[in-house]
Amino acid sequence: MRQAGRSLPEYRAARAGVPMLESCLRPELASEITLQPVRRHRVDAGIFFSDIVIPLRLAGVGVDIVAGRGPVLDAPVRSATDVARLRELSLAPDALQPIRDAVAITVAELGSTPLIGFAGAPFTLAAYLVEGGPSKDHIQARTLMHADPDAWHDLLEWAADVSGAFLRAQLLAGASAGQLFDSWAGSLSRTDYVDSVAWASARVFDDVRDLGAPLVHFGVGTGEILPDLLAAGADVVGVDWRIPLDEAARRVGRVPLQGNIDPALLGAPWPVLEAHVLDVVRRGRAAPAHVLNLGHGVPADTDPEVLTRLVELVHSLPRP
Repeated sequence: MRQAGRSLPEYRAARAGVPMLESCLRPELASEITLQPVRRHRVDAGIFFSDIVIPLRLAGVGVDIVAGRGPVLDAPVRSATDVARLRELSLAPDALQPIRDAVAITVAELGSTPLIGFAGAPFTLAAYLVEGGPSKDHIQARTLMHADPDAWHDLLEWAADVSGAFLRAQLLAGASAGQLFDSWAGSLSRTDYVDSVAWASARVFDDVRDLGAPLVHFGVGTGEILPDLLAAGADVVGVDWRIPLDEAARRVGRVPLQGNIDPALLGAPWPVLEAHVLDVVRRGRAAPAHVLNLGHGVPADTDPEVLTRLVELVHSLPRP
């Protein structure tokens, strides 16, 4: 997951005194942070270091990361007038140059190790825009969805276009695959997701499909909409820790899966974590292919040695 390096002391040293969003927009620093977990843990791919709201910042939206809270916007987008004002902003090609540079530097350093690009899904971007920051239930966003469907459609269309441009820039600069990350889709009913959201994620995938890169669609709390994540146009479905992979495979059919080690178990005794990882691997064999990963991000207080040992365990296992 994209937070793979944040438990590392070298990450904290590299970012000392540098605000989160600024660290994402300094190409050399973003590249270094991307490479750190690959060097340390010998994982099979790098995950581009960025943040879900970076495309918003690059498009001119006033947003920052507040310590202990998360992304906070200068002004929420809660009406058709607000949406119309937002849509006057665009993500100019020059704005994406720091992203292209960071990816190019990283790909050159990785050599034969692939880099996975990263972008936030339109609903998650829209949820931050409407709520003005993190939310437990995203009630303002869900209200706008139903109170003014036209404004909601325009908002998601804008979010899809900036997210698509952001992901496309990474793939054109050399990333080998792309992941669309929907942090808040789990707050939606299946009906709301299918009727009012899925089309926007499909729009992002359509923006990059011609590049031929494998595409992953991951959401948090999305066990009930896994088939719909797939239908939006992904090649691989990411699964969080809440649903076993064999059940996920039953729901989506013969499709590669990604996941789904519970991040909480990284702090458990090694025999407990080992048994859990082996169970995830076993259940993953129900899919035609399985990319072993966490079911969400790495907790910042995770012992790096545990992650290294976990990777070594998985690499020691026989291929099916």
